[in-house]
Amino acid sequence: MESKSKLVYLFFLLIFMGLAPAKAQVYEISLLTCSPGDQLYSSFGHSAIRVRQVVPEGEDLVFNYGTFDFNAPNFYGKFAMGQLDDYYLSVTSYADFIREYDYYQRDVREQVLALSSGQIDFLLQHLWAQYDPARRFYRYEFFFNNCSTKIRDAFEIAMGDQLVWDDSVKAEEKTFRNLIDEYVYPLPWADFGIDLALGSVIDRDATEREEQFLPEYMEAAFAKATIVGEGPSRPLVKESRVILEYPKTESKMDFLNPYTVMWSVAILFVLVTFFGHKKKKLLIGFDLGLFSILGILGLVVTFLWFFTVHSATLWNWNILWAFPGHLVLVWGLLKKEYRPWVRQYLLFALIMADAAVVFWILGWQSFHPSLIPILLVIILRTNYLYYNIADRKLKTA
Repeated sequence: MESKSKLVYLFFLLIFMGLAPAKAQVYEISLLTCSPGDQLYSSFGHSAIRVRQVVPEGEDLVFNYGTFDFNAPNFYGKFAMGQLDDYYLSVTSYADFIREYDYYQRDVREQVLALSSGQIDFLLQHLWAQYDPARRFYRYEFFFNNCSTKIRDAFEIAMGDQLVWDDSVKAEEKTFRNLIDEYVYPLPWADFGIDLALGSVIDRDATEREEQFLPEYMEAAFAKATIVGEGPSRPLVKESRVILEYPKTESKMDFLNPYTVMWSVAILFVLVTFFGHKKKKLLIGFDLGLFSILGILGLVVTFLWFFTVHSATLWNWNILWAFPGHLVLVWGLLKKEYRPWVRQYLLFALIMADAAVVFWILGWQSFHPSLIPILLVIILRTNYLYYNIADRKLKTA
């Protein structure tokens, strides 16, 4: 009888041990990477986590940290101030998620991850805890707290030291600004606006881990990563699949882009200066328009640097040429008689524009390339006005 009891015990033990690896296969965890879209908010691509229950009629869900609502109260105001806490983790069906990207004809790739049952359990506990209404919202920060970095952080929390990133070989050093430029080149005005708004703090080289704020870079990092512990060391990605793929279309820059506009402005001011010199006129009306626009841009730069909590808008040396004080110069130029300070301010504006060129050459901040003609215009007009504005014989119009 005793031997029979042992055999029965051994039988059920073997059954239990046989079911254990089956349990590990109940869930399949994948990283979904979506190609960039046509709009600025989608131009950097997207990432999400797929959780598929590998049983007949099992759940197939997508955890998405990139959900937001444009209609949320004061959405744009909080975005401008760097206090946007309306991004949140949503959970939707895989079918609905794919349907949306199929509609917009954006590629979707999947990396199936070689997680153990314990790692899957930790990850699911973390994701469902994050989905709690009290926790699902988070403060969005483009470089360090976005839809991609939240996913990376979730895996690091769930796996700890068992997740090893391979950053031993880096093909090319890239700054945060270089990384952004790769994606916004097809949107030249957006590229110009980003370079205007963001300061020199993004002109440092990003580490491989920091590059993961971009979905495609995180996809590449996952492909090189390794799992150690809970079984033999193995690649993090055990299988890659292409879910959606569409023909690539070449993006063409519109004719009215920052380069054509800025060089057109430069040519205009060269002609204005030439004919003004020939006709003994200052043609000050053109300067009123120029420095008004530069002053308004300076207000934007100042606001983003000093009055918001954006970390990427600090130390923005665009303020050397787009300076709020230029509005005071406009006020001074509108006077019938020019005060001595107007000429002194013109010299100050000239030095500031020259300093911007020096900062650019020394690599202290990378400005948008279309600004070359504008800097030349500022240098040209401040020089011309400085040396001629004191001559009362010259007409202002």
